[in-house]
Amino acid sequence: MRFTSTLALLLTFWVTFPSLSQKLRPTAYTDQPYLQDYSIKYYVQDSSVQLRKILTDKDGRVRILTSAGLMQPHGGQFQYPGQLRPDRSYVPMASRKIADMALLQGQLVFVDDRAVLSNAWAGKVYAPHSLGSAQKLASSPNFTFLVSDAQRLTLLQNNAVVDTKPAPSQPILELVFDAPRNRFLMLTSQQILSYSVATKAVKTEFQGNNLSCFALAKDSLFVGTSNGYFAVSALTFKATALQEKLPCPQLTAMAYINDKLWLGSTTGAFMRRSEGGFNYYYGERWIPSNRVVSIAAGPNQTVQVLTDKGVGEIHFDKMTLHDKAMVYENQVRQRHIRYGFNCDVSTLKNGDLSTFEMGQRDSDNLWTSMYLVSQLFRYKVTGEKVALDNCLESFEAMQRLFSITNMKGYFARGFERHGHHKFKAIPWDGGMTNGWVQAKDSVWDWRGTTSSDQTVGQMFALTLLAQNLDGEVKQKAITLMDELMTYIIENDWYLIDFDGKPTLWGKWNPAYVNGFSKTVGDRKLYASNIIGFLQTAYHFTKKEIYKEKAYELMQKHGYLENLMRPMAEIGRVDENQGKLAAELSEEWNHSDDEMYFLAYWCLYPYAFTPELKKQYLHAIKEHWNFERPEKNGLWNLCYAMTGAQQFDQKETIWYLKEFPLDMIEWQVMNSHRKDLVSVPANFRGQTITHVLPPDERPELKHNRNLFKLDRLANGQSELSAGDSFLLPYWMGRYLGVISAPTR
Repeated sequence: MRFTSTLALLLTFWVTFPSLSQKLRPTAYTDQPYLQDYSIKYYVQDSSVQLRKILTDKDGRVRILTSAGLMQPHGGQFQYPGQLRPDRSYVPMASRKIADMALLQGQLVFVDDRAVLSNAWAGKVYAPHSLGSAQKLASSPNFTFLVSDAQRLTLLQNNAVVDTKPAPSQPILELVFDAPRNRFLMLTSQQILSYSVATKAVKTEFQGNNLSCFALAKDSLFVGTSNGYFAVSALTFKATALQEKLPCPQLTAMAYINDKLWLGSTTGAFMRRSEGGFNYYYGERWIPSNRVVSIAAGPNQTVQVLTDKGVGEIHFDKMTLHDKAMVYENQVRQRHIRYGFNCDVSTLKNGDLSTFEMGQRDSDNLWTSMYLVSQLFRYKVTGEKVALDNCLESFEAMQRLFSITNMKGYFARGFERHGHHKFKAIPWDGGMTNGWVQAKDSVWDWRGTTSSDQTVGQMFALTLLAQNLDGEVKQKAITLMDELMTYIIENDWYLIDFDGKPTLWGKWNPAYVNGFSKTVGDRKLYASNIIGFLQTAYHFTKKEIYKEKAYELMQKHGYLENLMRPMAEIGRVDENQGKLAAELSEEWNHSDDEMYFLAYWCLYPYAFTPELKKQYLHAIKEHWNFERPEKNGLWNLCYAMTGAQQFDQKETIWYLKEFPLDMIEWQVMNSHRKDLVSVPANFRGQTITHVLPPDERPELKHNRNLFKLDRLANGQSELSAGDSFLLPYWMGRYLGVISAPTR
């Protein structure tokens, strides 16, 4: 009977485990190139210099009009900003007081206090305008120019003045040429006026209030105000309704580039999406400052966003998800591998990557397990030796966490060379030492305080290693798994630290777990995790004790009931249920979500019976449905592991595509946005109706609230993509729901 039931279990596993099944492959996303945005920034060094306008000529030369003359970008790479330097290419230009510039046939044309001039066409364009103080310039394709100052409008043709008119009573904010109708359009704060080249007539076409900028797009004129924008027909000047639901309605600049409307504001820049809504470019992930001065098309399909502190050059490069993953692979290897651990960097000075330092962090073990598995999945789908090397390097670090404690079955939270770890000012878990103790090898220290989420990380990694590799690595993984679970069982379901006491969070004991109210999430979480661990240990070691103990917990102590409890029943309790229970249930714990979903790789595939597997699937699906508003690609793919046909694949691809290439934690602010719809305060911490794209929100790690809107800290850390992007991407490849790259 034992052989029959084991065979049935194996057959069930092979049919339902997607990494070995073909059932999801027909619906795999085809990984074709898409447009990935990122920014290269250029800062002005002198804060007293006023930046006014930016243009790019047909040869890709970028020029910035400033109060100190013309400037140009210098240096600059992705994540390594450049500077704005004086343009010295034409020495005589340095002495001219340039007031404005425009493009004519892709060449730059300037106006100063004496003339309209250009360095193109052999310098033959030189038209004295006789204005006392020229301010604005626009050009037409037949070398006709309109120049204005505070008093007059002057039309120039063939390098001569052909018409002069009084200027509008309000200062002209912008001038453009409307080619289909052979006229210039002028914007003031209260009017749009036209100037006919043929008749020389000036006509008021539209009147309004608080007008600030405009952009001509075919037969439409988009007009910005201090409270939104509207469109005006270039034929009838009939206006549409004011659009106020913008990231920031105080508009300062507009441009129509590559069939997209771009808007600059006092709080960032944004692009109108064709399907509705906006891509919001806020903060130094994208632009040097948030006060936008000018927007223009740049070289190689880029968009130049000029702010009062410099230029944000927004790139749109064609890449596949695989291409993107390779960018992150390099990022991780360059700055986020410490003794084989995958770690975040939180010591940056103003986003300067040359200042990064690596140090032990609370959850390096967990982040490393996720990176390790990403490289394991990468190896399984590509066969790349470098992926296996990366995986085994991290596994070596994870193994040393066990050996350095000199306590069989107990692993450290981390380790560092003796005397180099930094204690926190306030004890957290482990007294004033914060859990640090000197190793038997006296040149090293290791940190105890090992927690349940660290255990999830170890079991996630050990399970997938044992499942996917053979030989010595497989045996090492099984041995560590066995020793860890034996340690927990022999210590009455506790992780006992170097001081002989249970760690703060390493507790699966029924008295502790069931001591919480049924509405406290830890009761469900701990039950779900430990049952998954025991099942996996039994599967790989065939030791009956793990099966016996799992059934004891499920049947005698209610752990099956605990793990099956619906997420909708999890909520707050007051201090009558205990101070710890009240603290744990104060809000939804997103770290718990991470622990659940990673441990589902232990819980579901290794269920003792088909009946249990069916129950687990119900619990996992119910949890996944609860999490769907977050559009978290990892949660979706962990659910897809069960063989689910519907797992929000579209949202998963959206999540991966929208992930920012720049993983520096720049300041992000969204709570001011008028285009978002808020929801009442709630237990889950959901703030708005729809989660923002990853590149617009402050939080990227899976254990954080993805509905959080703001982060004040700016450029102090860089997250590793090893856990946040590489794990879901390679998991999608491993499960067969994302294809290899295609061109």
